[in-house]
Amino acid sequence: MAIVLHAAGTADLGPFAPKATSTTEGQQEAALTVWKAPAGVEVEAGIWEATPGSFPARRDGYHEVVQILSGRVTVTPTGGEPVELGAGDTMVTPAGWTGVWDVHETVRKTYVLIYV
Repeated sequence: MAIVLHAAGTADLGPFAPKATSTTEGQQEAALTVWKAPAGVEVEAGIWEATPGSFPARRDGYHEVVQILSGRVTVTPTGGEPVELGAGDTMVTPAGWTGVWDVHETVRKTYVLIYV
């Protein structure tokens, strides 16, 4: 059976909470896991949203594929050039990736995590 989430850009993600890794006071995030693979298969898909602010990110033990649904963010990989992303952009961060997210406008993304 297929799992369908209509209108991911406006779906209710549940309550917002402080972003634990944020370097910006007051930054909030919310997430909704849409699908998680059965035991033995390490894949997860969902929707995530964060308010403006900055935070460090690292992909320890998983690859991530994201599709930006709304908002605007600059992602700067450690030792690399900043990349601005907005609605319609797709990004892949491989396992081991590190960098900083600077959220300029509340950003919402779909994500797929592939654990290694």
